[in-house]
Amino acid sequence: MSKPVKLYGQGAGPNPWKVAIILEELNIPYEHEAVDHSVLKQEPYISLNPNGRVPALEDPNTGVTLFESGAIIDYLLENYDKENKLRYTQSPEKYLQISWRDFQMSGQGPYFGQRAWFALFHSEKIPSAIERYTNEIKRVLGVIDAHLTKTGKPYLVGDKVSYADLMFVTWNTVVPRLLGEGFDAEWKEKYPKCYEWHQSLISRPAVKKVLEDKAAATQKK
Repeated sequence: MSKPVKLYGQGAGPNPWKVAIILEELNIPYEHEAVDHSVLKQEPYISLNPNGRVPALEDPNTGVTLFESGAIIDYLLENYDKENKLRYTQSPEKYLQISWRDFQMSGQGPYFGQRAWFALFHSEKIPSAIERYTNEIKRVLGVIDAHLTKTGKPYLVGDKVSYADLMFVTWNTVVPRLLGEGFDAEWKEKYPKCYEWHQSLISRPAVKKVLEDKAAATQKK
């Protein structure tokens, strides 16, 4: 019996929960430890993640400690997805997954995060910054919508859900908070395939559980 891996996260931050979705989908036993923001840059946590951010993961079964959500997910897939439930292993699908993974980490997460920062946390309101990152959110949704429309497939790669799809979930779920609850109707109207795709992902039992856990953790903060 494998020992539980330990996932370090913090409140509502989307990236640790992105990892949690993969853990749940693969039925990997895990513990989720909340790390207070005040100690992220201190020992002992800074030895787990030299960047002083979340997530980090410790696997007692292998002795491996990792940081950065993409690297952690790659590790979990290679070591625990032996039946290839969430991945393709042959070309071209294998590499298309990597393309979408990298788009999520470079094109979705950072821009959505900057929209959150300038709208919710920055010391002064900078309309041009808020406008820029609002437009980037819509652009990303449009990229996904155009791809799904063109391929006619329900998922980003092939006919089955993969980690490439699931990595987008936690940042997409904060869009209503960032752009207002009324944006849901605009999303459904202007980016219908993307909207359907997102709804199908958040209806998955593993994803629903993680989003419920995320909501509960956010309320505790």
